[in-house]
Amino acid sequence: MTGVLVKTCLLGALALTLLRSETEAQCDNVEIVNQWDINYQADFNAPAPVDINGLTLELTFSRAVIEIENYGGTATKIDDFHFILESPGVNLNAGENIMFRFLVKFSYFMPLVVKEVVNGVEICDAAIVTSSPTPNPCDETGMTPYDYSQVLCMSYLFYEAQRSGPLPADQRVTWRFDSALDDGSDVGYDLTGGYYDAGDHVKFGFPMAFSTTMLAWGVIDFAEGHEIAGQTEYGRAAVKWATDYFLKAYTANNEFYGQVGKGDIDHSYWGRPEEMTMERPSYKIDEDHPGSELAAETAAALAAAAVVFKDADPSYSEEVLQVAKELYDFANNFRENYDVSIEDAYYYYHSFNGYGDELCWAALWLARATGDDTYLTRARENYDEFDISGYLGTLGWDDKRGGVFSLFWLLTGDSQYSDLFVAYLNWLKNEADYTPEGLVALSDWGSNRAAANVAFMALWAAKNGFDTESNQEWARRQIGQMLGDNPKYQSFVVGYGVNPPEKPHHRSSSCPSLPESCIGAFNNPGPNPQTLYGALVGGPGLDGNYTDDRGDYQHNEVACDYNAAFTGALAALAEIS
Repeated sequence: MTGVLVKTCLLGALALTLLRSETEAQCDNVEIVNQWDINYQADFNAPAPVDINGLTLELTFSRAVIEIENYGGTATKIDDFHFILESPGVNLNAGENIMFRFLVKFSYFMPLVVKEVVNGVEICDAAIVTSSPTPNPCDETGMTPYDYSQVLCMSYLFYEAQRSGPLPADQRVTWRFDSALDDGSDVGYDLTGGYYDAGDHVKFGFPMAFSTTMLAWGVIDFAEGHEIAGQTEYGRAAVKWATDYFLKAYTANNEFYGQVGKGDIDHSYWGRPEEMTMERPSYKIDEDHPGSELAAETAAALAAAAVVFKDADPSYSEEVLQVAKELYDFANNFRENYDVSIEDAYYYYHSFNGYGDELCWAALWLARATGDDTYLTRARENYDEFDISGYLGTLGWDDKRGGVFSLFWLLTGDSQYSDLFVAYLNWLKNEADYTPEGLVALSDWGSNRAAANVAFMALWAAKNGFDTESNQEWARRQIGQMLGDNPKYQSFVVGYGVNPPEKPHHRSSSCPSLPESCIGAFNNPGPNPQTLYGALVGGPGLDGNYTDDRGDYQHNEVACDYNAAFTGALAALAEIS
């Protein structure tokens, strides 16, 4: 990266930082001109404060430095933070410019020059420009055995940390700033907004839509829990941040942009989204390149959002409902697996079980949002056509069958569906495998996510009269596993409880405060400098083992879909605690 690019990134970040915290400027006599993994070259340029007959420059750094090489003389290390650079051949009159280049070698985060003393005269003594460390804005409520209301608040805070695009004035995660403001420019549309998927910065539309549907479902059916926790408005805001983006991505009839960013390019970058410079291509589905799972799940999300905003914002509810109808028709009339049309998605969110369940799921949400039995008829047709019946697994971004059973029962009261739903829950409670600690073992990748999703289903069933006491208790134990009800008393929610994860696989929270460089952040042996409050990490393996390791993306990454049903489950537990 060139010195110009570095300076541009840091100045942009600095301007934003100064809006959000009261800080002083760092020393500005050093310009980074070349930068590598764990070293950089910099030019020192400042007027001599006195006549100089042999230069002595004392530098103080913000972080530990291994070594400095002074190209114009010698460099002596006093300690990790203090160095003396001497250039005996430099002779200048006061006011003439001192100019020379030096090399800084470090281990993890980039050290910045914060104090300069030239031949005994101090010319800079400044604080590092930084955002103030973000305290947890979610207060304890005293709820026991776990503070479900506080964790619900924190879970919504996690979604704020995942926001892409221009951030609002009420953004509570103050170490995040505007980012990806050129998204969609490659195709001539404004595709800013939405959520970064996980620890990376791709906007994958399919799991984002599922996350939105589940967030909306929690707001709708556990409204009392949201009110108890004071999180109703935050819940609506989390849903709307996604649905606003989906409306932008629906650029024409039967045309929808379902991904921004390319997986392998994005995943080769470890840094902040605010400083991305890589290509971020936009991918769409249309009549010639359909994507039924993507269009149908987005239709479900928008239909669920229409229910969320029916009373709070009727005009917005009508807007998203109309697009939901059109996207469902697109999904149903032009059928194809979405990752055939968006090939890059195949490597990250491949649709293993096809689009039948998404078509049925979307029709059911439209039936709920509209009260129109035509959509129930379509849902039954999809159900029969794709033989959506027996099911032993987890609700998730790829498989909606558990949700299909529940919504069919809710909307029809038909025992055909309630019997399947009850059998599914009984299998989870009585026959599924469990880790040694007691977490239902449905997936070795994101085990907490899989367990949280079915815990949500059990709590929903309990609220609707299905084996209430048993389902509540089972779900409470599953969510408890994530909050500390395990032999190690360990929380799997960042920033909450006993021994929570400190090194989640998450790029932006692993970086120090701006304008310090994120180089070396991945290998930093310490905690992430920013606390990613509320993020549910992937969780233990099926053998129960877990290590808080930033490099273990299978068990220690976070993702929007990991928190989605977990959020609703917390609201449910807040209702009954």
